[in-house]
Amino acid sequence: MNKETIKEQRVEAHGVDTANMHLAASPADDFYDYAAGGWIDRHPLTGEYARYGLFDDLREKNRLQLRELVDSLALHPDAGKPGTVAQKINDLYRMGLDVERRNAEGMAPMQGQLSRIANAPADELIELIAWAHDGLTASFFSSGVGADPKDSTINILHVGEGGLGLGDRDYYLVESDEHARILSAYRNYITEVMGIAGYSASEADRVRDNVMMIETELAGFKKTREERRNPLLAHNPRTLAELEAEMPGIAWRRYFKALGLPEVESLNVGSLNYLRKLSDYWPSLSEQAVKDYISFQAIDAATGLLGDDLYEASFRMYDVTMSGIEEREPLWKRAMAIPGSMLGQALGQLYVEKYFPPQAKERMLVLVENLREALGKRISALAWMSGPTKAKALEKLARMTVKIGYPDKWKDYSDIHIDPHKSYLENVCEASRWYVRDNYNKLGKPVDRDEWLMHPQTVNAYYRPNTNDICFPAGILQPPYFDLDADDALNYGAIGVVIGHEMTHGFDDQGRRYDLTGNLNEWWTEEDAEAFNRLADRLAEQFDAIEVAPGTHANGRFTLGENIADQGGLNVALTAYLDSASQGLAEDIGGFSPVQRFFIAYAQLWAESIRPEEVLVRVKSDPHSLGRQRVNATLRNITAFSEAFSLPDSSPCSLPESERITIW
Repeated sequence: MNKETIKEQRVEAHGVDTANMHLAASPADDFYDYAAGGWIDRHPLTGEYARYGLFDDLREKNRLQLRELVDSLALHPDAGKPGTVAQKINDLYRMGLDVERRNAEGMAPMQGQLSRIANAPADELIELIAWAHDGLTASFFSSGVGADPKDSTINILHVGEGGLGLGDRDYYLVESDEHARILSAYRNYITEVMGIAGYSASEADRVRDNVMMIETELAGFKKTREERRNPLLAHNPRTLAELEAEMPGIAWRRYFKALGLPEVESLNVGSLNYLRKLSDYWPSLSEQAVKDYISFQAIDAATGLLGDDLYEASFRMYDVTMSGIEEREPLWKRAMAIPGSMLGQALGQLYVEKYFPPQAKERMLVLVENLREALGKRISALAWMSGPTKAKALEKLARMTVKIGYPDKWKDYSDIHIDPHKSYLENVCEASRWYVRDNYNKLGKPVDRDEWLMHPQTVNAYYRPNTNDICFPAGILQPPYFDLDADDALNYGAIGVVIGHEMTHGFDDQGRRYDLTGNLNEWWTEEDAEAFNRLADRLAEQFDAIEVAPGTHANGRFTLGENIADQGGLNVALTAYLDSASQGLAEDIGGFSPVQRFFIAYAQLWAESIRPEEVLVRVKSDPHSLGRQRVNATLRNITAFSEAFSLPDSSPCSLPESERITIW
């Protein structure tokens, strides 16, 4: 379908919905409020949310659609046939709804795991770790199979950091009143869940002390948020002999054998400092401390799969205390999350058949190619990049592959068995083990470049650097992100910017280090890399200066990749829009010019209400800036934005031209 045909079909295209705006606000002072304040007013936070934005609104719509699909499976003729997709989805969902059964079972489904941990021989703790890594928890460290950073055609083994109960290392290492409040609640939570699990008061206290001791120590080993953004720090190839010599405190050969990987000869170490320090620390731990830590992690991971008492304790800790949420999600949403994750493509296939029209994919293909052409045009015109690097950047862009809507080949779940006679926990753990095995089975095999990392019903998109591809699932390709009945300016300002954002990730502070085939490779000249870093440093400093809460600033280095992609997405999408309208821009609609409608559509994407507690969580954990900053702080660097709304350079939403930063 060509552009002319599409335009003929959409002559009655609608413009901006001013109900989503605060027209009385000043676009110069707070464009976010001006463009999206009406939507925020009409979507106040309800008790079950820490944050609610346009993304979440679309996800809620998808959840209702998926619920309708799953509810209808109960009447499907295959629902009673063991081994069918309908049976697996239906039974897993029904088990999630059956709180009465889970309350009656109590901790019984967990006893097998807890007994396995308690009875592990003292000289087989590394085998116990391997058992936990088989779909249960990432205790102490992690392992998995993925592309070789230097040869993206082949899958290799990677080992790296383990997780922390509170997620971010700063909770354990940086003193503040907020961290002290959360750590105190976490200590109480550990003793509470261990008590529910049947531990005596003194045993629960011992577990709490061992968990806090271990996690505080591990937090000091972990990379900072900024270090995690550097892919060079995550590439440390080692032979097994080198690994054993460098980190002798961990019995690596026994670990890999227990995982079912006895032939490992080489691998990549994703966090060298962490594993070196863990190797020194591990031998000092007592048998009891190791078992207590794994026991708590196993229970903590299972709180949503057992009785209500465990779920309530977890909800109070992670949702109420950390994020300020006031009400738990409805049961059906929690129940839907499990089949939606573990059988996601099977559910996605049903979703696509009902909710994703073929013309949406056709329209997206046109938009993507327009955006690719626009990014190429912008690369060619860059003043700070030399000709040789431009040529390689254009090659990489040309090789970037695109996935739209749904995969050409659906994932086969025939080896996942859901047995309603077993407990909810047992079924979920068995499915988790299947995923671990599925991953390990890729070792030594070619990377599947057609594999999807998101399910079709997901409201999101991604760029994957080691395969150099961008993906736009069907879930995000619906209004207001993508609207077949909308004015072109709105679609370019919404899904067009999302497309440009993902394309730009191929050239952000992380993605730029990968070449056109997805290999970690320095393809830039030294001078061009330095020029990029100077611009990136200035952009990071702009965001560092933003106070997002009293005494708390944004982290411009941690969010740098997303901020570069936001800015690049805007520039590329606007270029594509203006080029697509080369015969003349459409007329004003509702009093807004085409370019104004473009920027209003972008700003409305990031409309959100958010709790103060959640702001502090996201500054530590989310590489994206908050919605207000994604709009106001990003747009002030865009000259076309200031011109479209006649903003003076001195206004909060604009910058003097000499201070504006343009990278892509």
